[in-house]
Amino acid sequence: MRRVIYSMGMSLDGYIVGPDGTFGWTEPDEEVFRFVMEEERGVAFHLLGRRLYETMLYWETADRDPSLDAAMLEWAALWKPLPKVVFSTTLETVEGRARLATGGLAEEIGRLRAEPGDGDIAIGGATLAAEAAALGLIDEYRTRVHPVLVGGGIPFFPRRDRRVDLELVAARTFPSGVVHLRHRVVRGGPTGS
Repeated sequence: MRRVIYSMGMSLDGYIVGPDGTFGWTEPDEEVFRFVMEEERGVAFHLLGRRLYETMLYWETADRDPSLDAAMLEWAALWKPLPKVVFSTTLETVEGRARLATGGLAEEIGRLRAEPGDGDIAIGGATLAAEAAALGLIDEYRTRVHPVLVGGGIPFFPRRDRRVDLELVAARTFPSGVVHLRHRVVRGGPTGS
């Protein structure tokens, strides 16, 4: 069964976007970027909220940008063909390999898990991830913790009314100070989701 993965960069104090709405401090160096690309190769579908979809829309035509270096072109070639499901109440159309969600989040995830093939389902966007977490749909959290304190903003982890136990699957520290952590959600115990 396909796993649902929530993976993003965050500050040491737990935010994916700072109080000023920026996230430039998450820009990866070359080694972290390569690592993220390798993880992305294991993704079969991306679920996106409207804001993240609009941010990532650039990559649908980035291969036409003559200023991009080889690594950015490689990312565009990886991102563009990836099937995406966009959750929005305001968008009427989407571009490329994206489609608008026709059902709720649980329904869409159930449908994608039932499709044949390999690869994970990645969730992008804090609001969408918070909804998936509240429904107990996230199987794994992948955090890239950047060595910066931003003091507020949009948190990586949603505020929840219940405890969720996690098991560390992997950890890696990069020379830049970024720490990548993979945690699996522990299910079925007295406190698991």
